[in-house]
Amino acid sequence: MNGQTDCRSKLKEGGISGLKKGWGGFVWMMKIVIPISLFTSVLDWSGLLGRLDFLLKPLMGIFSLPPTAALPLVIGMLSSVYGGLAAMAVLPFSAAQMTLMAVFILMAHSLIQEGIIQGSSGIHPLKATAVRLAAAVVTVLLMVPWVGSSPAMPAAAEGALSAGPAFWEMIRHWAGTTLALTAKIFVIIMVLLTLLELLKSFGWIHPFVRTLGPFLRIMGLDVKVGFLWMTAVIFGLSYGGAIIVEEAKSGHLSRDELEILHLSIGMNHSMVEDPPLFLPLGIHLFWLYVPRLAMAIVTVWLLRLYQRYARRPLPAARET
Repeated sequence: MNGQTDCRSKLKEGGISGLKKGWGGFVWMMKIVIPISLFTSVLDWSGLLGRLDFLLKPLMGIFSLPPTAALPLVIGMLSSVYGGLAAMAVLPFSAAQMTLMAVFILMAHSLIQEGIIQGSSGIHPLKATAVRLAAAVVTVLLMVPWVGSSPAMPAAAEGALSAGPAFWEMIRHWAGTTLALTAKIFVIIMVLLTLLELLKSFGWIHPFVRTLGPFLRIMGLDVKVGFLWMTAVIFGLSYGGAIIVEEAKSGHLSRDELEILHLSIGMNHSMVEDPPLFLPLGIHLFWLYVPRLAMAIVTVWLLRLYQRYARRPLPAARET
């Protein structure tokens, strides 16, 4: 009887906490999504992006993306995943183009804020940011032949852009697109955060981390950073940063271990909440997870090889 009561209590506690955090996270996200999506729509309607084609076309062409793709990428790098997502949702891109942009944004977003957080807990912020940017660029370039993207806008989109819709027609289209995206995000974030709070309430997160030992070894990570890795994977660098900072101050981890951890979670954090947000745009779940994980594994093992061999002191020259 006591067991049933305890179980119900945990279900109630976790459910209520999850719904509260889900609603709070949704409201916070909408404060970013709505103004940025409106700004992007107005900017696109004004024709300013078209006038910058000469500047953006060569740069975006490297990624097989149209010039207008620069706006969501820049917004994502400077603000957040939600800002980049909002800009993507109101511009007429193909599924392949959105796939490449989503992967780039997931790997290289909030660079200033998250770089500062990483810099305060064991790695130079410029190094962390440079590796994230380089990894995002390489990952997208490797994906291009597989997703079949091209720098051209979809034919229907080009026709719509050349027609130059009236301002209020643009607003109507923005409102409809944003409302549909908002509804889908609401469902996703409420379900995910409620589930996460239930796992915390029942104390299942720590046992789950312990079972990840083999996977962490594949990732090139030591088991003792497992909890910190899981913190970043679930809560992100911004939310989980305080835990990582405190652990770094405790001195339980070496400088090399912290560097490896940071480079891995720089590419793979908020893995529970962020990738599913792109599903309403028609992006396959495979592309939202696998390329980032693969790049993180390659990067970490290359760093381990560097730490092991490149830093090894040269043997002393023999006396003659």
